Amino acid sequence: MNGNMEPRTHRNMFWRNAFLAALIINAILIVGLAGLWWHSSSAHQANAAEPQAASTPPVNGSEAGNIAAEGATPASEQAPLALVQLTPQRMQSIGIKFGTVEYQNVSDEIRATGNVEMDERRLSYVQTRFPGWVRKVYADATYQYVRKGQPLFTIYSPDLVTTEQEYLLARQNQQKLENSQIGEVSSGAASLVSAARERLAQWEVPESEISKLETTGKAITDLTFNSPASGYITEKNVLPNMYVQPETKLYTVADLSTVWVYAQVFQNDVGKIRPGEQAQITVDAYPGKTFSGHLDQVLPQVDMATRTVRVRFSLANPELNLKPGMYVNVALKTSIGKQLVVPASAVFQSGTKQIVFVDQGEGRLEPREVQTGARVGEQFVVVAGLKAKETIVISPNFLIDSESQLQAATGAFVPPPPGAGGAAAMNSGGAVQNSPQANIQLTTDPSPPHKGSNIFRVKLTNKDGSPVTGAQVTVIFYMPAMPAMGMAAMKTSVNCSESGGGIYEGKGDLGSGGTWQVTLIAHKNGETIATSQLTLNAEGGM
Repeated sequence: MNGNMEPRTHRNMFWRNAFLAALIINAILIVGLAGLWWHSSSAHQANAAEPQAASTPPVNGSEAGNIAAEGATPASEQAPLALVQLTPQRMQSIGIKFGTVEYQNVSDEIRATGNVEMDERRLSYVQTRFPGWVRKVYADATYQYVRKGQPLFTIYSPDLVTTEQEYLLARQNQQKLENSQIGEVSSGAASLVSAARERLAQWEVPESEISKLETTGKAITDLTFNSPASGYITEKNVLPNMYVQPETKLYTVADLSTVWVYAQVFQNDVGKIRPGEQAQITVDAYPGKTFSGHLDQVLPQVDMATRTVRVRFSLANPELNLKPGMYVNVALKTSIGKQLVVPASAVFQSGTKQIVFVDQGEGRLEPREVQTGARVGEQFVVVAGLKAKETIVISPNFLIDSESQLQAATGAFVPPPPGAGGAAAMNSGGAVQNSPQANIQLTTDPSPPHKGSNIFRVKLTNKDGSPVTGAQVTVIFYMPAMPAMGMAAMKTSVNCSESGGGIYEGKGDLGSGGTWQVTLIAHKNGETIATSQLTLNAEGGM
């Protein structure tokens, strides 16, 4: 009985487990089907909400990329530039000034500050070549002025006295043996005298002291040391009765008839200067007085903190007006030679590019990328991009750059020929029409528009005034970048739907108040039938 019950129990557990597994699988399938249905329903609603966007055919040419892009242009992307055409009235209203690219002999003036220091080549050190005791000190104060040959101190040295006595004995022996019949004896006595005298000279005993020794025939116990140069005593390490060794530096005498000036020059200017160039030095202590000097050396090291290089100037200082430690101003004129130059105001920094607007005549201004070298005063040296005698815009380039960016961004406006009525209207603040088949006009609600949401209405009519239907109308708003205010370029496009009677209406957001450049474009049957360009002032803050 128990044997039959055990297989039956196992069969019941098997069927129970199979039922639970089937139930779980069905639940998973139901959840998956529900998710697919929800996703399909959301996509259908999104497509139904924007029928106009799906039905609007793409525009041709460069306009396709302009209409597709909406919102602000990233700051890292630089807007391209296009040829700009302005009427004489417009040029006068914004104050355009022209200049000429030309070759000039360029010289620059580098200004720096520095300090006066002693000329190390005119420092003299006073030391003895033998040990001894100082007896009397004549130059007994630091910064005392001494002249060359003036007594400084006297010294007693037993070694010096012994050498003097040896010299006197050698002279006496020479006098006794000079008449000897034996040649070797007389020559030996002479060589002893010569050796003793040379030893005194090696110890820097003055010639006057040696002559005195020969005249008196007595050893000099107190030897006088004189100043080796005229100048100021800047270091003094001698006192009466002091024992000194040959390594003791007793005096330092500085000759200030020539001094050095060390100045700090920015590393950007180092390539312009050469040793030997003349400099003008002024000091606040002497108003109206100028000292002339020349560049002696450019030191081979840059200060990591200030990014400057020390340069050394040498100046004559016969009247000793320039004193070590004085603060001075340095003006160094450098010659760069004959270079192609333009006014600094003509070069417009557009992102990583340097742009100059070249006058092509009849109001056409071509933006051209250039490569500049050193800035010299109010001019830039031009390395590449321009030729001599070309006429360029020197002011105000930022306004022309904004206009060039606008025309490159829209890509739709082709400037009318000079003198055309449309061009005159545009440059006086109105709209520029380039309408081969139709006329196009823009109104806004509210008027004027404001920052945020607005309704834009475009009226499209034939040349005879009849409404144009079945067209695709796009309104493009563009505001150039303003790097000085940290603002990137902004661009917004609005597709307008036909509302009847040649009226097309669309809703769009303006990201900022201020002046917007507006381009209207109308297409029909794959052709551009009307375009217009104008400026629009929107209310509200940035």
